[in-house]
Amino acid sequence: MNFLTSLLLFAAETAVDPNASGADLPSAGNQVAPGGNWVSLLIIIVPLVLMYFLAILPQKKREKQLQDTINNAIVGDQIVTIGGISGKIVNIKDDEITFETSVERTKMTIKKWSVKEVIKPISE
Repeated sequence: MNFLTSLLLFAAETAVDPNASGADLPSAGNQVAPGGNWVSLLIIIVPLVLMYFLAILPQKKREKQLQDTINNAIVGDQIVTIGGISGKIVNIKDDEITFETSVERTKMTIKKWSVKEVIKPISE
């Protein structure tokens, strides 16, 4: 917290014109030097850029990788849905996957977007 406080104080000091005489205006301490607004703008932009690189970009990468995995799924692969239901794929249509679960071979048809994980069978 001390770092943030010192950073804000530094930004406030650089934004105030040290050469202001105060004779012209009653609030001479609040005058902003030309180009002093860039520090304030920098304080806003830097965290947004960091958030993009640390949070948003990896999430997009995971989503793209999952979408590629779902699109490359074939009949016989195991899937797990976002609801936790798992089973073996028996049919794939445009945007739907039919899979069977349990010993009774109950068939369910779901949309591709509801697949959480695709597990490829181990080939021996």
